Amino acid sequence: MKLTLVGAGPGDPDLITVKGSKALQQADVVMYDALVHPDLLDYCRPDALKVYVGKRRGAYSCMQEDINPLIVHYARQYGHVVRLKGGDSFVFGRGFEEIEFARQHGIETQVVPGLSSSYAVPASANIPLTTRGVSESFWVVTGTTKAGQLSADLHLAAQSTATVVILMGMHKLIDIMAVFAACGKAETPVAIIQNGTLADQQQVVGCVRDINDRVSEAGIDNPAIIVIGEVAGLTLAGVQTATQATDSINQG
Repeated sequence: MKLTLVGAGPGDPDLITVKGSKALQQADVVMYDALVHPDLLDYCRPDALKVYVGKRRGAYSCMQEDINPLIVHYARQYGHVVRLKGGDSFVFGRGFEEIEFARQHGIETQVVPGLSSSYAVPASANIPLTTRGVSESFWVVTGTTKAGQLSADLHLAAQSTATVVILMGMHKLIDIMAVFAACGKAETPVAIIQNGTLADQQQVVGCVRDINDRVSEAGIDNPAIIVIGEVAGLTLAGVQTATQATDSINQG
């Protein structure tokens, strides 16, 4: 009996690790989440059992309390279970809970890290989380706690000069921007990237005071990553610089 926890990466199926794809090839059962690209299941053996246990806000195929015992059930019945989770399963993926539950029931465990959407998605939009002279560090914060409230860490992050990356925060976007505005950050750049690393990736760039309106106009929704900080304005500046350069060439 074995459980292998595999991070599927931020969305693009080509961004899974080699070790992760090898684990899928060896699996007897694959339990996969909503944000896992369906093409990744092509790595599985034809006889492998594929079980969807997706969780998205407002649409739960399985609650976490159901998933944990299912892992044990499938491991005992079939042997090797791969738990395939979007991004990296140890970054707001509740992966440690699943590993601990399996261990408590005598199941061997292994973790295969994946690219976290917290940094891979901004990178796909040409947004560096740190860059010399602009940002020396970054925070990664959940949009809401288990109790459905804004994290207290968000208030601390808003007082920092660091880049702040917020996951699972779109439904609290107005409240989040209010926190940053209250800290004197109304003009701080904000970038929001939907469906990061995928062909239908969309992004909108603004600042704390106007990003809500820009999101509404662009129709941006979940799943999306929120990036707050001076680095979020670099993409917009880059676009402007490229446009200015093109205009100069044309005029020349």
